[in-house]
Amino acid sequence: MFLAKVLTLFPEAFPGLLGHSVVGRALQQGKWQLAVVNIRDFATDKHRTVDDTPYGGGAGMVLKPEVVAAAIRQAKAGGVAHVVYLGPAGQRFTQAHARRLAALEQPLVLLCGHYEGVDQRVLETEVDEVLSIGDYVLSGGEVAAQVVLDATVRLLPGVLGGDASLHEESFDLIDPETQEPLVEYPHYTRPAVWEGQAVPAVLQGGNHAEIAKWRLAQARARTAALKT
Repeated sequence: MFLAKVLTLFPEAFPGLLGHSVVGRALQQGKWQLAVVNIRDFATDKHRTVDDTPYGGGAGMVLKPEVVAAAIRQAKAGGVAHVVYLGPAGQRFTQAHARRLAALEQPLVLLCGHYEGVDQRVLETEVDEVLSIGDYVLSGGEVAAQVVLDATVRLLPGVLGGDASLHEESFDLIDPETQEPLVEYPHYTRPAVWEGQAVPAVLQGGNHAEIAKWRLAQARARTAALKT
């Protein structure tokens, strides 16, 4: 079973949105498991200090290496786990990353940074990879952790109730000619006309070959627009 462990200074943030919709239902049904670890529990002084000023000066605080390392090591519990630090200097998280994480046989440990981040020595010795959800700065890694888990968990077998829909979603939709991933084509539902705007006629005609051609053309156009 897929097991995710989140290391955070704000355990009350979880499961958050992960407790709702299809991902939350899958959690309740035991199709995946979530464990939340409070990093502050690994502080060793009476004030439960988890951070300190950075060497070299500068604003902000840095999470202490001995505290974070202890949290990671307990999360591994003497076994094997894949540890991901969520930070702006990481590789951009993509659908390909989500597919790879969903296929893990060992637990996934997500380390949420805060303040100015985590002491680099911990990243070099205890972390397997660093992922970023975008080129912007968040107050902490908790939101990023929920993004990564939502994208990953929904790919697990049985979470969406059927695997067929996965192959027509953005970035899992593949151009049959170039084999490149495409964003998804537009969707419409009833009524056929809403506020003067009609559903494209091809979608109402019942010709599945023409519908497939239209959808592929739309997906290609959307994908090309994102690259400009």
